[in-house]
Formats: sequence, structure tokens, C-alpha cells
Amino acid sequence: MDWMPLAKKSLPEYIEKTTKILKIPTLLTKYDSSNVEAPFGENIRKALDCVLEMGKADGFTVKDIDHYAGVIEMGDGDETLAILGHLDVVPATGNWDDDPFSAVMKNNRIYARGSMDDKGPSMAAYLAMKMVRDAGIPLHKKVRLILGCDEESGMRCIERYLEKEGMPDLGFSPDAEFPLIHGEKGNTSFDITGQYQDALLLAFTAGERYNIVPDYAEVSLSKDLKKEFQAYLKSHQYEGQAIDNRLIIRGKSAHGAMPEDGINAIYLMADFLKDHTKHPLIDFINRFLAFDVKGRKLGIDHVDAVMKELTLNVAIIQLDKEYYRLGCNIRYPRGYDPIEGAKRISACASSCQSEYVFLGDSPVHFVDPNHPLVQTLYQAYQKYSGDEHSPVMTIGGGTYARHLKFGVAFGAQFPGSPDLVHKPNEYLDLDEMTTTMAIFAESIAKLAGSK
Repeated sequence: MDWMPLAKKSLPEYIEKTTKILKIPTLLTKYDSSNVEAPFGENIRKALDCVLEMGKADGFTVKDIDHYAGVIEMGDGDETLAILGHLDVVPATGNWDDDPFSAVMKNNRIYARGSMDDKGPSMAAYLAMKMVRDAGIPLHKKVRLILGCDEESGMRCIERYLEKEGMPDLGFSPDAEFPLIHGEKGNTSFDITGQYQDALLLAFTAGERYNIVPDYAEVSLSKDLKKEFQAYLKSHQYEGQAIDNRLIIRGKSAHGAMPEDGINAIYLMADFLKDHTKHPLIDFINRFLAFDVKGRKLGIDHVDAVMKELTLNVAIIQLDKEYYRLGCNIRYPRGYDPIEGAKRISACASSCQSEYVFLGDSPVHFVDPNHPLVQTLYQAYQKYSGDEHSPVMTIGGGTYARHLKFGVAFGAQFPGSPDLVHKPNEYLDLDEMTTTMAIFAESIAKLAGSK
């Protein structure tokens, strides 16, 4: 069956429903497990209610999983095909041309935070389900669109879903790239903490999330270094400003899984400060972290032939008078030992009067590229994209797919398209989303249709 005519016919409905969701600023400000009605905040709850109301109005079976995730379901059978998307977004940092939650449409694009990560692709999956159902395709599996509320800040939503509903038999997450991602690097986060009272450095702040390269850093000093700072900015052609004893420097934001795409503002500021202070945290950053996204300075660099190199993102710094915390994230391939890596990092921290604090680890996820799930989805992509050359791949980013035994990340960014995920002026392309709807409809019909 050719799904493109139905995808084109569904585009106005896609625009209407997607725009409605994009206008809700689904930023996690505080997780509160005691708030049983809105554990991730009122706006995320509002978006969850909105999509479940859409599903119910369109005749699907819907379910709210403790306000952690929502389910939109069709089909019958003992097995379940899961499609895992999310409604929460990262902060809209950087300079935007328009309000990041206005969902402005121009040049056949919709601009908004979350347009590609992950509301736009999730709604493409929703419309694809509707297309399959309305086409009368008999299904021998249940098809569940699972929409989480906490993907960007810990994935507590999918953990709650699995606890309540159990493991799907197979699935895909439309939260990455085409043609298909069958492996995801391990993901471990840690803090470097300590206590030190410095005569110069009164405060140092940067970053909000472990999965974002910080593009802004600010320090407060006890004396005037305005002249020296301006000379540093000029000599390196960096952007920044000095306001009294407050110094600001700007880098470039990027996804924490690809720190090489960004310019880390923490590194820039620490590089300037190294000639003016003996603070152990500044020493640690410059000796073991600065301008090194591969972990070589720490001695933890590692490469796998398929999954490529380990990457390191220094994401957050909070220094106030004598107390400090530096938040870091590592994405590692097969063959890396996170326990041994932690020992190395801890030893480096100790040499700078600091402490290593382990925060959590999610191991490597890998599905054999010859698995029927991978092959079926890959063929659906090739059928509607016309791309027979781009290979399946592995990534450093983490998607819901890693929580499934047989799960992969599948779309919706096409090869060659600009990667604006977690960056300013994020947008979705309506032609690409039309093709995505056709790809997803084909995938659902092949994976869950009659045997």
C-alpha cells in the first residue's frame, strides 16, 4: 500500500494538533513525587491531558499512567508494538528569532522548542496510527503510542510505565534520526564537589541540564579584572561582557551527546581564570577537562569500531563562596568499563582537593542490525525516502528505546537536515513530516498487521 496520499491528506490535521501541543511550554521546573496530580508540573500535565483528549475524541483507547505517561492504543493481540515519544522539552536557551513556544509557521516549517524533540515526531506517529486504523488494516498486535513526561530529566516516566504495564514485545522511538539507530551508548553522570574559600572567586554559574553543552557562564569576583577579561575576549574572539566585577562569557549550545558541536562556556571562563586564581575547581577543569570532549585528559578515552568514541560533557557549575559542584556526563561505547572509569575520575578529583560523586548509569543498548525489527523499519524508510545508501547506526544520545529489550530509535531527522535539537530556532519541516507519517504508517502495518 502507498501511504503517501493519506499522509498528504492528513497534513492539515497534523499541523493543527501539533501546533496546539507545541504552544504548551512543557519545561520541567521541579519534580515533586508528592504532587500526585502533576508530578512534573502543571504545563506538562496540561500537555498530557491535551493529547489524551485528542486520542479519546478520535476513538482510540487512552490511559493515563499516574500522570507520568499517557497511552493511546489500537489493535488486539497478545503482543504489543510500542511507539515511545515524549512531551517534555529542554529549556529554550540561546537567541531565538521568535517566541520558542509560539509555534510560528514560515517557509513550510514550524518553529518551536520541542518541534523535533519530540512533539513533532510523536504527533507524526499519532497521525500514522490514525491512518492505519482508518485504512482498515487488520492488526494482530496491540499498537501503543506511549507519551512520556520526563524524558529529558531522568526518564522516570518510562520507568513508571514499565512498572505498571510491563515490557512491550518490541518498539521504536521517533526521537532521533533516520534511517535507524540500533544502538545507544552507555550514559553515566557524576558531580565533582568540594569546599574552598577563594580570595578572588565569589561565584561561578553555568548550565542547567546534564545533556546540554552550556553556552553561558558567569562569575563574580572580589576585584576588578575588567581590563584583563576584555583583552582575553578580544584575543580569542569570544563573546562576553564585564559589568563591574561580574564577568559573562558566551559559547555555543549543543546536545550533550555531541559536545564537539558546541563551545562550552565553562571551559572558556575557566581558561581565563586559570591565571588569576588557585581555586582547586578551576585547576581541575583546566588540568582534566577543558577543551577535551573525548576524556583523554582524564585517561578514560575509549573507542569501539561500531559505536565510535566516548564523549564527555561538562554541563553544570554551581559555586557560591566556599561550596562548589561541577556536573558532568559521559556517553560511552561497548567495551568501556564505567567502574574503572569512575576510579580514574575520582583519583583526578582527589588530586585537586575534590570529591567524585556518582549519580547514575544507564548501560549500552544494542540490537543486532539483522533483527527483523531493524530490517522491517529500515525497508519502510527506504521505500518512502528513496534513500538506499544511508546505513543504520549507533548514537551517543539516549532515547526511550534503551529501556526496551527489542527497541530502536527511528526518525524523525532525515540525513542532511540541520540538527537543531536542543538549539535555538528548532523547527520541523512539513514536507519531511509528511514523509515521516508515511514511513511510520508502513512500519505499523508491517510490524502489527495481519500475519
